[in-house]
Order: sequence, then structure tokens, then C-alpha cells
Amino acid sequence: MVPMLSVVVPIYNVEPYITECLKSLATQTLEDLEVIMVDDGSTDGSRELAESFAALDSRFTLICQPNQGPGPARNAGLRLAKGVYLAFADADDVVPSEAYELLVGSLEQTGSDLACGGVRRIRDGELEESSLHEKPFRRTRPGTHILRKPSLTRDRTVWNKVYRMDFWHRHGLAFPSGIYEDVPVAMRAHVLADSVDVLADVVYHWRRRDDDEGATSITQHRAELDNLRERLAAIRAVRDFLSEQAPDLIETFDGLILEKDIVFLFQAIEAAKETRSLVELGRELLEMLSPAVLASVSSLRRLELHLLERGMVPQLRRVRRFRRESVNGTKIVPRGLRTVNWYGDYPYFRSRRRLRIPDSVYDASAELKLLAKVEECTWTGSEFRIRAEVALHRVTRRPDSVHLWLSDGRRKVPLEVRRAGRYGVVAAVDPRRLKGGGPNWRLNVRAETKGLVIKNVFTDGEGSRTWRLSVPGWSRSGMDMPQ
Repeated sequence: MVPMLSVVVPIYNVEPYITECLKSLATQTLEDLEVIMVDDGSTDGSRELAESFAALDSRFTLICQPNQGPGPARNAGLRLAKGVYLAFADADDVVPSEAYELLVGSLEQTGSDLACGGVRRIRDGELEESSLHEKPFRRTRPGTHILRKPSLTRDRTVWNKVYRMDFWHRHGLAFPSGIYEDVPVAMRAHVLADSVDVLADVVYHWRRRDDDEGATSITQHRAELDNLRERLAAIRAVRDFLSEQAPDLIETFDGLILEKDIVFLFQAIEAAKETRSLVELGRELLEMLSPAVLASVSSLRRLELHLLERGMVPQLRRVRRFRRESVNGTKIVPRGLRTVNWYGDYPYFRSRRRLRIPDSVYDASAELKLLAKVEECTWTGSEFRIRAEVALHRVTRRPDSVHLWLSDGRRKVPLEVRRAGRYGVVAAVDPRRLKGGGPNWRLNVRAETKGLVIKNVFTDGEGSRTWRLSVPGWSRSGMDMPQ
């Protein structure tokens, strides 16, 4: 009898967590499945707990092998898998009860090669957002592809997915040895698939093991030199594959490396007594990455990379400490008399010339943005009264001047503005000026300060991208005046 789904579970020293994981698989609403557990030489009670599940539920099978790592363990399970579809789960994580029904159901409906879904982190018994997975899984997109949805480069894990078994074998997918075996496989699958179903539903709970019990977790040792070398090897393997098969994704992938992977190297440099090998590893990584992506990172990250490349470890450690301690955010400051430039106000900014750090490292001009939020809009019976706040993000200086206007896509109606407090503005709108337009008007703002001119539209204060003014009592033609 061929099961609908095969789930492969590598096991290594996860005694405190394995029971919760296997229970979550046993209680899936998709019951037509087999669970192939592969004990990879555990030295704790993990194997015995797995054996008890195999004894109680005929869908569970246990095989054992000497310790070889998660990749070979998954490959061993794959050789026994008979399902129409294929999934993976790590033995310290949890799979929500409807996850496989949702993923398999999507593939049955669309015919895509793989389906993937959202992830939450388990931390101290509570669920929190997975920053790695948040962006690609904001909304459901059946039948898409990583080339049409580049944010899927962040989806570098194999266990929040269900694959068609024939797709897996047709492309000869297999896990390499090493501790970052899933990243190359996940990226290959995304690129090689004809189409992919993206589900906004949360289909996996990924445990964050920061306690002593999790000391054997791979991620517990991610700041160690050998671990970092393996991470770099996995990154290189993915970039080589993308260069051949999907070069348009290289810069997106590089951006993710500078957002996520580089942080583990920084953490290692902060903690290590001997940093020479770590700095060399960092230089090797930076040499690999796209110059365009290196130039486009934020000014604070640019400073960290500059110090890393020059081997300025004490300065790098201070900047990393500054990043952690800047709870109110970092500041951008203007410099110059006739020509004003905007720089990140970070450590060594005022001594940058002595340390031979170029001004371009601190340049934060591209990070300036105008924050505009309507606090209150009231109808007095004869006019609208708008009270709002306008400020430059990360700039303590208030704008020198603020201009507001309404637009309906065809007309532009400027408003008289009165300043109220440091960032407050007040404006009145006579609806007679809006006659013949509408029915919805967008409120726009332009701020000027130190030669900088920057524009934006107002939000509604609740996260909507635009704030719209609807005139009460007006028809779509905009001919009726409010009473």
C-alpha cells in the first residue's frame, strides 16, 4: 500500500523534545502517511522513545545508523520512503496538526512540484515570528516560482515543505554531508521546480534551543570557526548553483547573506580570543559577494563590513556593542555648509579621518525617509481640521518647512499649514475647494531641511500605506456639498 505522504525524521540526542515532535506527526489530520525515523547514533534516550512510537503505531518505522550527520540520516530515510509526496521534520520541532493536509491539498489542486508554508519559532514554550520566513509567507500564492517571487530566497529550510516524490527523484535531489545540508537542497528545489505553492498558513514550529539541554543543537555552535567554515561552504555551493541556473537571484541571495549569515561571524569575532582566522574567513566571504550588494547595505552594516575587511577588531566590537545598545535607534546627522550630506552618527564618525575611514562608509542619504501620520481629522460642520505629525526618520532635527496638499489623481489642492510643537502640523480644508473632484482625496506632504527635499503620503496611523479623506455626503461625482 503506497502512503500519500512519507515524512523523514533524523534523530540525534533530542530526548527532551522528540516525544512532542512525534506526537505532532501521529495526530496529523492527514492520516495516510508513513513516518521514517532515522536514529543517527544518539547517546541519550532518543532511540528508546522512537522505538516506543514504532511499537504503538504501524505508520512509524525506525532505522538506526552510526552518527553521520543530518544529511546522510535524511538520505537513509529517503531510500525507504514510498509516499506519493515527501516531507521532512526535525525531531526537536513540532508540526501543526493540519500542516500536511494543507500542503498536500494544495499540491493536489494545483499540480505544483512543491508547497511551502509559514514558520513560527518556539522559544521558552511560546511561539514567535521567524524573521527568516516572515516576508515570503505574508500571503498565499499558488503556482508561483522563486524567479517571480525572489523573497523565496529566504526560504532556505527543507522542513516547512511537501515535495512531489517524482519531482525529488527526477532531479536527483540528495543531502550533502555537513551541518548546513538543507540550504543547498532547498534552493535547488525552488529553482528546479516548474511551479511552487506558497501558503500563508503556519505549517511548522521551529524550536530555538538556547538552553543547556540544547547544547548538541547545530545552531548552538554556529559561532564556532568550523561551523562558520561549513556555513561558508554551503553559501558558496548555493551561489555556484544560482550562477548557472538562476543568475537573476544572486544579488537577492547576497543581500540575505549580509542581513543574516554575516551576523554569526560578527558574534564569533566578538566572543573569540584569537580572531585572525575569523577575519580571514570574513574577507573570503566579502570577496565572494556582489559589489553592488555590498554598496547597497545600510550605513551601519557598511561600517561593520569596512572594519571587518581591515581587521579592526576592537573597533568592530565597539560598533557591534553600539548596535545592541541603541535601543532608541541610530541617528542620522547633516554635515556641510554649502553642500549638506547626511551621515550615520555611529562610533568613530568624528574620528573617521584619523582612522582613515572614508565618508562614504557613513553615508546614510539613501536611508532618509519622511514619516507622516494623521493624528486626528474632524469635521466641524464647515471644514475639515487635520492634525498630523511630520518627521524625518532617525533625524532629531525638525523639518525647516512642511507643505501639505490634497490630490484625487487629477487635481492638486495646496493647504495652508500651521506648525504645532516640534513635529506637529495643523491644516484646515474647505470642502468647497474640492468640488468637482473626489470622492477620495490623498493627503501628501513635502518637507525641506538643510537643502533636503523629501516627499511622502500620510498613513492612517494603523499601518495603511495611504491616508484618504472621504468627504461626507458626497456622491462619486463629487457634486453634492456636505451639510
